[in-house]
Amino acid sequence: MTPRTPGARDKLAFLLSLVPYLLDRRQSTVAEAAAHFDVAEEQVRQSVRLIAVSGVPGESSQYQHNDLFDIDWDAFEERDEIIITHLVAIDDSPRFSSREAAALIAGLQYLSALPEQADRDVVGGLMAKLTRGASEAPIQVAVERGSTDGTLADIREAVASERQIEFTYINARDERERRRVDPLRIDSLDQNWYVRAWCHLRGGVRTFRLDRMSDVRVIDAEITHRAADVTLPDTLFQTSDDDVSVIVDIAKDAVPLIDEYIASTKPGKDPARVTATLRLAHIASLGRLIVGLPGQARVLDPPEARDRIAHWASRALSRYENDRPQPRDAAHS
Repeated sequence: MTPRTPGARDKLAFLLSLVPYLLDRRQSTVAEAAAHFDVAEEQVRQSVRLIAVSGVPGESSQYQHNDLFDIDWDAFEERDEIIITHLVAIDDSPRFSSREAAALIAGLQYLSALPEQADRDVVGGLMAKLTRGASEAPIQVAVERGSTDGTLADIREAVASERQIEFTYINARDERERRRVDPLRIDSLDQNWYVRAWCHLRGGVRTFRLDRMSDVRVIDAEITHRAADVTLPDTLFQTSDDDVSVIVDIAKDAVPLIDEYIASTKPGKDPARVTATLRLAHIASLGRLIVGLPGQARVLDPPEARDRIAHWASRALSRYENDRPQPRDAAHS
C-alpha cells in the first residue's frame, strides 16, 4: 500500500515525533524510521534535513552553530543512517541525578516483581530510559524478592477465586493462632502488605500483616462474606474503646510514617518535633513501632509504655552482647 501524502499538520506532528524517536534509538536508518511511522522514506529524509536547520536562538537572538541540531551527514548521505550528533534545548532540560534515577529504577524493579504486573516490557523500557536520561550513570541497585512474595501471590489467588484461606498468625502479643478467613482486600502501607478479611474465629473484619502469617493455605471452600456485604473502612487500622493511648515525642518528618496510629498532635517545645497521642490495640505492639523510628520518637506516657520500650531495648542489647565475638584471650581463659 502506498503511504498517503501528508498535510502540513501531519508533517508537523511527524517532525515532533521523529526527534524523540531518534533520541531514544540513538541510531536509525531511514527505512526503519519510515516503517515505524508508516510514511514514505523521502518524507523521513526531508524531515531530517529540516531538523538539521532547526534550533533555539541564543542570547543575541541569532542562530549560531551551537544553537542548531546537527547530524552525522556522512552516515546520512552515504548509508541512509540518521545519527543526531548535537542537541539543543533538550540538553538543557532538568535531569535526574544518579541517586534519583536509582531510586526510581528500584521502585520499577519492585513493581515488575509483583504477581499482577504482566507488562514487564514497558517497565523494562522505562528503566532503560531512566538510565540513559540520568545526569550520570545511576547507582547499581537490585530489589530482592521479599519473604512474603509467595504468600502475597497465594492470597491474591484466593481473593480472585473467592476462596477461604487458613494460616497461622502471630498477633501483637506474640501469640500463635490458627485462623480461617474470607480474604476481601489486599493493601500496602510503607514496606508492609496487609490483607483485610472476615475472620471466622473473631466473627468480624480483621487486618492481618503478611509477614506475621505462616503456613498459608488456600482451601476449597467458597467465602461466606464478600466485600460488598461488610463495611471496609478507608483506613487500615480503626480505633475502639479498648485501645491503649500512648503519648510520644516525635520528629515532624516521622509523623507520616505512623499516621495511621495517630489520634492527635500538638506542637512540641522544639519546632521540629510534635507531641502525638497514639491509639494502639495492644501495648505489646508499641515496641515494633518505636524501634522502626530510631532516634526520632521517644515515649513519654504512660509509665507502662516507657517500661515496655526499656525492656525491649534491654533485651536487644543483651542479645547483641551475647552474639558479639569474644576476644581470643577471653575465649581461652
